Amino acid sequence: MSLAAEKAPNTAIWALGLTQVVGYGTLFYSFSILAPAMAAEFAVPEYWAFAALSVALFLGSLCAPTAGRLADRHGAGKVMTIGSAAAALALAACALAPERYSFLAALIAMELASCFVLYATAFVAIVQLSTTGAQRSITHLTLIAGFASTLFWPLTTLLHAHLDWRGVYLVFAGFNLLICLPVHAWMASMATRRKRAASVETHAAAPADQPGVQIDPARLRTIFLLMLAGFAATGFVLSSILIHMVPLLTGLGLGTAGVLVSTFFGPSQVASRLINMIFGGRLRQSWLAVIAALFLTGGLVMLIATAPQVAGIAIFVILFGLGSGLISIIGGTLPLEVFGRAAYGAKVGWMSAARQFTSAFAPFVFALLMAGTSTLTALVMLGLVAVAGVAVFSAIAMLARRPSAISAA
Repeated sequence: MSLAAEKAPNTAIWALGLTQVVGYGTLFYSFSILAPAMAAEFAVPEYWAFAALSVALFLGSLCAPTAGRLADRHGAGKVMTIGSAAAALALAACALAPERYSFLAALIAMELASCFVLYATAFVAIVQLSTTGAQRSITHLTLIAGFASTLFWPLTTLLHAHLDWRGVYLVFAGFNLLICLPVHAWMASMATRRKRAASVETHAAAPADQPGVQIDPARLRTIFLLMLAGFAATGFVLSSILIHMVPLLTGLGLGTAGVLVSTFFGPSQVASRLINMIFGGRLRQSWLAVIAALFLTGGLVMLIATAPQVAGIAIFVILFGLGSGLISIIGGTLPLEVFGRAAYGAKVGWMSAARQFTSAFAPFVFALLMAGTSTLTALVMLGLVAVAGVAVFSAIAMLARRPSAISAA
């Protein structure tokens, strides 16, 4: 197979998937399990811990477009290698923080580092390693990474039973240093070799560098803004629930069964990605985005209507996992389908920034809503945001209704 029509190696996708499991597990999913202990040690209310995370996520969102541009310019593998080292150092700094403000500074550093190692940059790495099959490879990557919550919610709980939160974070720092950094360095080396080999082929620049959907620039700008709004809405909904998943389900009357039911989330993410990989080859990514937003909305409706019944809450977790799994896919494939490969890293960075910007405030806002009104009222308001996401992605599907020139990628 010539370099002009080469897919990313399966070994690279599996290795990159492993780093995403570790990255999301250590830098995101573990926080809600450890936050109560953090707050107790620093003698602050629990919402202070979530407010600190919100500040860190907000500042991280401002860095996402820069991370995308650096990945475009210098290669995603190199950016992710540096990011892994920074993530390990930031986790260690959190673990060693003597008081609340140094902890906040370390937490900010941790979320800044996450911009350079999680999905947005990983998608760029896949596109840079392949000239064909990028969309399918992105689906494979998210399929593997879908196990992050399933593994790290119980793993964090297990570790925390034997270690304090500082010890858990030191273990997680080791994961990033000993697992993620070598993998990302290897991928950087692979990308460099491929770039050198491609430079001798005069046809290495594929037609897919052109915009995926051949429509006028004014409409593309509108789609870009709508896409930012859609990812912002779904990011707010996902972050509100995921950070509070275990405490929320426990508070709704499930008790310790809340931890068990929450484990359905990860397999549901994986199932949605597997189904899409097998049967969704001809489905436009803009309509996949609509389906994803509908799953999130349907899950919230089920939770509101059935809590605290275990069966209804289980269906909520499954629907929410299905929607979350698809949202992760379209975060990489929708910009690729609509805008093509040109400046792909920068565009994915902007989508990540929009999602992370609202995700930054979501846990804190949702916690305040639950404290100031009721859990049910907070969930209804969150459902309205989810409905807005459905409307926005539906508008994108209508505006970008021409077949994508990159659909064969």
